[in-house]
Amino acid sequence: MARRNLNDLLGFVAVAREGSFTRAAATLGVTQSALSQSIRGLEERLQIRLLTRTTRSVSTTAAGERLMRAIGHRFDEIESELAALTELREKPAGTVRITCGDHVLRSVLLPKLVPLLRDYPDISLEFDMNYGFRDIVADRFDAGVRMGSTIDKDMIAVPIGPPLRMAVVATPDYFEAHPRPKVPQDLTAHRCINQRMPTSGGLYVWDFEKRGRKVNVRVDGPLIFNTSPPQVDAALAGLGVALLPEDEVMPHISAGRVVRVLEDWCPRFSGYHLYHPSRRQPSPAFTLVVEALRFRT
Repeated sequence: MARRNLNDLLGFVAVAREGSFTRAAATLGVTQSALSQSIRGLEERLQIRLLTRTTRSVSTTAAGERLMRAIGHRFDEIESELAALTELREKPAGTVRITCGDHVLRSVLLPKLVPLLRDYPDISLEFDMNYGFRDIVADRFDAGVRMGSTIDKDMIAVPIGPPLRMAVVATPDYFEAHPRPKVPQDLTAHRCINQRMPTSGGLYVWDFEKRGRKVNVRVDGPLIFNTSPPQVDAALAGLGVALLPEDEVMPHISAGRVVRVLEDWCPRFSGYHLYHPSRRQPSPAFTLVVEALRFRT
């Protein structure tokens, strides 16, 4: 195929991945009309339909899916090799894309990466705030952040923080009006602040462990959120009992704004990890990010 058609193929890959001409055009930095015209030209030259278009979505046809499987990873390999070439520069450069939650971004990633950006001004970082389990390969992220126990075995996981514990908390006023739970099962009589899981869509089952005995409790209450920051706010407002990562509420525990209970039922577990797929030639910029974030005891 003529060299001039490589841009058309790149445009097709972007649309197939995004499922949208609008998002693909924004990613490529071109107009939507130019991208649409480019795809139409590619389909005319191949004499086959690659994309099925509706008013709300875009999807690949059988031919488009076959073409995507054949060439999609090729562009990724080209981008990876181009990024690796920056090791020949005096200073590494390039963009590193990471998907993570907002709390770990503020408490761990930014404090560790700000000095890196000052030392290497040609490195750029892009963060995607997401609590779901993103497919970082399909979504073309360089890395993601999760608790260590939730990372797939085929990923490389680098610890970026110490082990964590969960904390069951409520305000002093709340516990003046309600008896403090002595065992996890007592929580069923309390107003609890629930969390809907972004992956399964179900409500989070509070799990506890003490001396090898595991207990799962389904709680009920007036509020349900899908992220942790509003759960902290709701607990501070005295609206119920919350179960949250210790590091997110420890300042409030220390200040006496909330009271911790059932601490002996909350064992330590593997904390935040940066995870990424195995790659033969990680870019110098990505290697610097990993080393800056690595947790060292």
